Amino acid sequence: MRACFPLLFLLLCGPAAAEQWISCGKLFDAKSAKLLGPHQILIREGRIAEMRSGQPMTTGNDQSLDLTDKTCLPGLIDMHVHLDHESNPNRYSEGFRLNQEDFAFRAVSYAERTLLAGFTSVRDLGGRITLSLRDSIDDGQLPGPRIIAAGKSIATTGGHADPINGVSRDMLHAFGYPGPEDGVIAGPIEARRAVRQRYKEGSDVIKITATGGVLSFAKSADNPQFMQDEIDAIVATARDYGYKVAAHAHGAEGMKRAVLAGVDSIEHGTYMNAEVMRLMKQRGTWYVPTLLAGDFVSEKSRQDGYYPDIVRPKAARVGAQIAKTFTQAYQAGVKIAFGTDAGVFPHGQNAREFELMVKAGMPADLALQSATRNAAELLGKWDELGSLEVGKQADLIAVSGDPLADITLLQRVEVVIKAGQRYK
Repeated sequence: MRACFPLLFLLLCGPAAAEQWISCGKLFDAKSAKLLGPHQILIREGRIAEMRSGQPMTTGNDQSLDLTDKTCLPGLIDMHVHLDHESNPNRYSEGFRLNQEDFAFRAVSYAERTLLAGFTSVRDLGGRITLSLRDSIDDGQLPGPRIIAAGKSIATTGGHADPINGVSRDMLHAFGYPGPEDGVIAGPIEARRAVRQRYKEGSDVIKITATGGVLSFAKSADNPQFMQDEIDAIVATARDYGYKVAAHAHGAEGMKRAVLAGVDSIEHGTYMNAEVMRLMKQRGTWYVPTLLAGDFVSEKSRQDGYYPDIVRPKAARVGAQIAKTFTQAYQAGVKIAFGTDAGVFPHGQNAREFELMVKAGMPADLALQSATRNAAELLGKWDELGSLEVGKQADLIAVSGDPLADITLLQRVEVVIKAGQRYK
C-alpha cells in the first residue's frame, strides 16, 4: 500500500484517473447498515458512475483496482475535529511562543493523517486557519479531507473559546479585549454581528460554546454561558445565511437553551439529562458524542503537568461521565452522528471512537452508519456523501476482514480514495 505525503503528493499520486473500476469483496451499505456481497464500482471524473453486484468482470482498464479480498466502505466522516492544533503538555504556552504560520504548517500534517486514517470528510469546529487549509485542499494543493469549517467559535465574554481566558491584566493591555469580530459576544446584537462576521470570513457552519469547557482556563466545564436571547439571535441569524449551528455543551441547562433555540447538534453532551434527550428527540437535534476525547482527557488528568491544575479536575469528571451519557442517549433513541474532537487527542486516531461506541453499547453496524449516512445527513450533504451510490462523490475506503465483527479494523484502513483519487 502507498501513502502520499505533502511534498511528494503530485509525484506519487498524480492526477485522478478519468475512469476506473473497483472490485470489492464485500460492501457496507450505509443506507441499510448491512454488509453486502461482491460489488464492482465504476468511478468516472471523481464520482460513482455505475455499480454492479456479483463477481468481478474483466474491464481491460489498467486503472482498475482489485479489492476482492477486502471490505469496501464509504469514506468516513468525522463531525467534530480541530485541525488547527493537537494536544501536548506545552499547548497552553504555545499561543505566546508560536506564530500562526507555525500552527498552519502543523495543520497540513494533521489533515494528511486524518485522510490516510480513512476520514475523507470532516467538520472542523473552531480555528481560523482551517478556512485557508480547506481552500488549499479543495484547490488540490494539499492532501487532506474535505473540510466543512466553522472558523472562529462564538463564545461569551470569559466563556469557553474566549481566547484571553487566563491572561494576566498586564497582558490584556497588549492583547486587547475581543469582540464579535473575534467571536466573543455579550448580548443579542453582538451575537448577530458574530454570525455575520463568520459569513464574511467564509465559514461553512456556525459553532457556539453553549457551556463551559473542559480544557479552557476556567473553573466550570458545564455552566450555561449564553442567555436564551443570545442563542436565539445566533440561530435566527444563522438561518438567514443558510448556516447549520453546532453547540458545544456539557451541562444540561446550556444544552436545553441551545436545543430550544433550534441548534442542529449538541457536541459532547456530557451531563445530558432525560429532559434534554426528550427535547432533542422532539426537535430532531443530533448528538455528537466525542467519546475518545473524554477518554483521552480522563487519562491525561492523572498525569502530573499535562494539564494546568484548574483543568485537571474537570477533565477527570467529564472523562468518567461521557461514555455513560452516550449509553443512555443511544438507548433513549437520540439521533447520533459520529464525532471525535480530534486535536484534543492526536490526529489520525479518529477511528478509535468506533471501539468506544461499541463498548458503550451501540452495535457496530449503527456505529458505522453514524460516520456515514448520519453524518452526511447532519451536514446536509446526503445527496453527495455518506454512501457508495451512483452519482455521489467517489469516497471509498477498504479494510481486510469484516468490520461488523471486529470494529477495530477501522483503525487499520488499507485503501483511501477521495473523489476518485487514490491516496493510500
